[in-house]
Amino acid sequence: MRKYINKNTIVIFVAALCIYGLSLWGIIKPDESYSYSERRGLKAFPKLSVQTLQSGRFMEDFEKYTLDQFPMRDTMRMVKAVGNYYLFGRKDNNGLYLVDGYLSKLEYPLSEKSLEYAAECFTLLYEKYLEGNVNAVYGVIVPDKNYFLAAVNGYPSLDYDRFYSILEDKLDFMDFIDVRDLLSIDDYYRTDTHWRQEKIVDVAEKIADAMGVSLTGEYTKKQLDTPFHGVYYGQAALPIAAETLYYLENDAIKNSTVYDYESGKTGAVYDMEKAAGNDQYETFLSGSRSLLIIDNPTATTDKELIVFRDSFGSSLTPLLIEAYSKITIVDIRYLSPSYLGKFIDFNGQDVLFLYSTLVLNNSDTLKK
Repeated sequence: MRKYINKNTIVIFVAALCIYGLSLWGIIKPDESYSYSERRGLKAFPKLSVQTLQSGRFMEDFEKYTLDQFPMRDTMRMVKAVGNYYLFGRKDNNGLYLVDGYLSKLEYPLSEKSLEYAAECFTLLYEKYLEGNVNAVYGVIVPDKNYFLAAVNGYPSLDYDRFYSILEDKLDFMDFIDVRDLLSIDDYYRTDTHWRQEKIVDVAEKIADAMGVSLTGEYTKKQLDTPFHGVYYGQAALPIAAETLYYLENDAIKNSTVYDYESGKTGAVYDMEKAAGNDQYETFLSGSRSLLIIDNPTATTDKELIVFRDSFGSSLTPLLIEAYSKITIVDIRYLSPSYLGKFIDFNGQDVLFLYSTLVLNNSDTLKK
């Protein structure tokens, strides 16, 4: 009987120690403002007032605050994720799944409404600025990692053939360049959404050839000193090895300058300050910027290019620099097209629309 009582006492004591110990730890430890693994801000202690108490907002925000500030939060997230994948055999964790060392996020179903909205945004751009004013308009749809991973591994997948067909039908003013035959899952980062710049030289050459310009394909491959963890790494909370981020240089890239309309500053094609930041993919053209101008003083041509793009264009566009004297890069997720006439003289340029299936299937981020 005494042994039974002692055993129960020990269990109760350990449970109480865990509960009250973690609670005390959570109270005395300093709050953190940012999660580097998840790349997002963490909740601060909510404002206490009669209004927030009566509305119930205080308790809602307090619950989110305690979840964000819980002691050993990242460790607990990793334990949960490892348990879900390897112990309980779940095929995904919060929409993220792991196949052959590659992390990807489920993207399903195909949203025809979203594709229609994207097509409407691009058509309005064409009718307002491009029609009759530019040389030619090209389109590239970049497949996301699910194109290579989802269906063959039993996960729900978009009908990519239908996806491409819908947009090609609606955007008949574009000459579409299909690059799917040049890509494989090896061309993408294991822990990130994006493709690897050193793997897409053939893609850049095919796009350039379709636009009537040529690339030498000669680059020097360089790497960042710090290990690269992509956006999915923190979200998945799984113990996956870091990657190496490489970037390509040639004389045209090294000698070109980039003017950023947001900051009013001129810099290099590769932003080495971003290379030391939380998202090293932002090394390419400083990441998500609304309007950039690349000037290539070594160009042997006066041809110009305008690129409407999402983040996949950040790593591809530098590979096209040698073929153009000037490249204007526009991201209409952050800049309304109604302002473009103030910054761009549309006159004889080549125009490239380069968007990933991820953005096109969630196109409410695009501005009209």
